Amino acid sequence: MIRIDSSLTPGSLRKDVDRLFQVSEEKIASLERSWNPRRGAPVVTVAGRYASREWTQWTQGFQFGSAILQFAATGNRGDLAIGRVGTLRHMTEHVSDFGVHDHGFNIVSTYGNLYQLAKAGRRKAGEGEFRLYELALKVSGAVQASRWTALPNGLGFIYSFNGPHSLFSDTVRSLRSLALAHRLGHALMGENNRRISLLGRLLQHAETTARFNVYYGRGRDVYDIRGRVAHESLFNPNDGSYRCPSTQQGYSPFTTWTRGLAWILCGYAEQLEFLDTLPDRDFSGFGGKDRILKRFLEVARATADFYIKCTPTDGVPYWDTGAPGLAKLDGYLDRPADPFNDYEPVDSSAAAIAAQGLIRIGRYLAARKATADGLRYLGAGLTVARTIFKEPYLSVSPRHQGLLLHTVYHRPNGWDNVPKGRKVPSGESCMWGDYHARELALLLKRMMEHNSYYTFFGG
Repeated sequence: MIRIDSSLTPGSLRKDVDRLFQVSEEKIASLERSWNPRRGAPVVTVAGRYASREWTQWTQGFQFGSAILQFAATGNRGDLAIGRVGTLRHMTEHVSDFGVHDHGFNIVSTYGNLYQLAKAGRRKAGEGEFRLYELALKVSGAVQASRWTALPNGLGFIYSFNGPHSLFSDTVRSLRSLALAHRLGHALMGENNRRISLLGRLLQHAETTARFNVYYGRGRDVYDIRGRVAHESLFNPNDGSYRCPSTQQGYSPFTTWTRGLAWILCGYAEQLEFLDTLPDRDFSGFGGKDRILKRFLEVARATADFYIKCTPTDGVPYWDTGAPGLAKLDGYLDRPADPFNDYEPVDSSAAAIAAQGLIRIGRYLAARKATADGLRYLGAGLTVARTIFKEPYLSVSPRHQGLLLHTVYHRPNGWDNVPKGRKVPSGESCMWGDYHARELALLLKRMMEHNSYYTFFGG
């Protein structure tokens, strides 16, 4: 269980945040110097150098988005140029990519961040460029929403690249695309000029995920533990009936892949903040704003509590809560995680994602006078951040292109580098881990400054 340090505040991590962005600067420059676009998007490091992995090009937005976040934190215009030029040159095809469920990763991290910086006056953008960002966000939201499997009883979901039968937990974070497009007044136009609400599809997907991918300790099956997450849910595409839990990157359908848990935790927390900004009239026909906010908070809190309970004391989880080698790590939840053990790898990328979710839930509850609960989640998130912003998780060597060490991509497929002389992956980085470490650090930096608060929607 995470040993929450209740004395922590965002300001107490100021030196750690500043150091992270100092280290980050050379990492971005190094990747920019060495990356060959013809090899595909950088995904994970191998012996400290970023390499591609053939699956989908879901990480390219994190590459350029990282440079944009770096500019947002430091004002270095060289980073802005890397992010802006990379977005305009390489991200256009992602805007209209009907083949993936990853628009929230690729498009919001690039066009979305550039749009919010321009809108806030942090950088100059001409009218044409500003409208280009808006158009990209509108199209992306509609394209993502069109990848749709309808279910009975008003449910449905954005299906994964596996096909119309597959609902991934990851996709909750792609709801960012639908949210921004809705806020810009856009809709998906269907057959016979049918106007399909992007907010409606966001809410349907979120409810379907909450119902089938998240557990609440209510006896759904013998592995029903409150806050546990299934990476994937499978449905019969002929009639929409639910079949079973599944997983692509976890150990089993009945254990919790911790990055999937983190995607849910962070995704519902940030959507809770977004939905809270919308007027009541937007929820007409969807059950009402209060009911929906309550449901999102229920999911966020359940997964947050599970994360806190089932993670080692320093806040960094092992890659799956049911990974078989954990049985050989006696008492692993009662001490800090060991990224150099011989049995199972940790996943610091899950920690970076989850920390942001914990902080956002804490802030949301504290603003509603639930002070004790709010401080608990905030303290947990800050405890995780303190851990991963230092060695052995922060990559300080200039010879290593990654920022956040000890991440895992796909353990079952064996896609992660195992260093010579070791038995399990360690010491490597990934694009989404680096991006979310920077996003977490930017969130904390803005909280320290007291004059702004970082959200994907610019609130």
